[in-house]
Amino acid sequence: MSKPIVAIVGRPNVGKSTLFNAIAGEQISIVKDTPGVTRDRIYAEVEWLDMQFTLIDTGGIEPESNDIILSQMREQAEIAIATADVIIFLVDVRQGLVDSDAKVADMLRRSHKPIVLVVNKVDNFDKLMPDVYEFYNLGIGDPIPVSASSRLGMGDMLEAVTSHFTLDMLEDTEDERPRIAIVGKPNVGKSSIINKLIGENRVIVSDIAGTTRDAVDTAVKHNGKEYIFIDTAGLRRKNKIKEELERYSIIRTVAAVDRADVVIVVIDATEGVTEQDAKIAGIAHERGKGIIVAVNKWDAIEKDDKTIYRFKEKVEQILSFIPYAELTFVSAATGQRLFKIYDIIDSVIENQNLRVQTGVLNEIMTEAVAMQQPPSDKGKRLKLYYITQVSVKPPTFVIFVNDKQLMHFSYTRYIENRIRNAFGFNGTSLRFIIRERKEKEQ
Repeated sequence: MSKPIVAIVGRPNVGKSTLFNAIAGEQISIVKDTPGVTRDRIYAEVEWLDMQFTLIDTGGIEPESNDIILSQMREQAEIAIATADVIIFLVDVRQGLVDSDAKVADMLRRSHKPIVLVVNKVDNFDKLMPDVYEFYNLGIGDPIPVSASSRLGMGDMLEAVTSHFTLDMLEDTEDERPRIAIVGKPNVGKSSIINKLIGENRVIVSDIAGTTRDAVDTAVKHNGKEYIFIDTAGLRRKNKIKEELERYSIIRTVAAVDRADVVIVVIDATEGVTEQDAKIAGIAHERGKGIIVAVNKWDAIEKDDKTIYRFKEKVEQILSFIPYAELTFVSAATGQRLFKIYDIIDSVIENQNLRVQTGVLNEIMTEAVAMQQPPSDKGKRLKLYYITQVSVKPPTFVIFVNDKQLMHFSYTRYIENRIRNAFGFNGTSLRFIIRERKEKEQ
């Protein structure tokens, strides 16, 4: 399901990060130390009144002069306009209405995206409301007063934001065609791969404007089956500042991954696998998507009989948190092994939708427990009572145990490996939910 994307735009020091943390809550203050997942939380999954959306903080480098402020604001607004369904435009009641606020408001207005004007640092509504009214001059609707640090006014603001969500943003579409996002760092060959995959001898069924975002979804028929490719390569940054490029590519990746069933992470063979590749793969892993790692430009590598093994080893080392990912070596330039990607996509989708019977799962778990005793602590041993699969995409299992605290991550991983040994599940992550059940409930 595609979640709506909400972006926060505003000048430096108006409180974007504080507002971001206030809306996203504990998810942000407690950052999971997951390999390959960015520590600098640019995005967060938010739920409010049963509505889920992805929140993006477009904040960047603190500019030092007025000229840079305007160019920086323009870049932030461009990211928000390109990616978001709804834009929160944050201003500061203490600084009042300034010239750059008006310039950005003009840009946002031209985007025709829904804009929620939020006035921050209103710690005392009675005293500061006359200053809030000044922001009506921006001409982009009613200013909503909040205090991000005190979490005042959050309900009114979120009500205004979610009022712009449309049914097609919140509901599953009837479209059963697999959606494939091609992601990766800039210049790794994403466009070339897409062009080749949908190119000669392929029937391009239609070009669909990519929902409210600028990425174009292309429907392609291959061997009688239809696929939808989500192209994230369309936008190029003029700004070459490294941190901003990284932030930008991550925002684009989050938007594309949310809408995809399978994610192809493209790596440049001439550069090798990098930490940035790990961050991008981590986004797909966190969201439980099918993952294919495609090493592009393989034709440009000098090879001996050990080259492919050395490269595989490096990929497995840096992307160790996704050992299940399918790995393929391709060349967009020569077309080498490129069309085998369709077979891999079919196989990954099949695995994402695979359901295992409860009886079979419990046989596997019983055998696993017999082979490796569960951990114990202070004389109390973990008991595993029962396992069942509750959903697909990704396959999700519930294990009932006597004490959740005793179910160490390593033992969950051991059970996962036993299930993978039996059923493969190549290309898809597996989710495990641990539930506690007292012995007398047996």
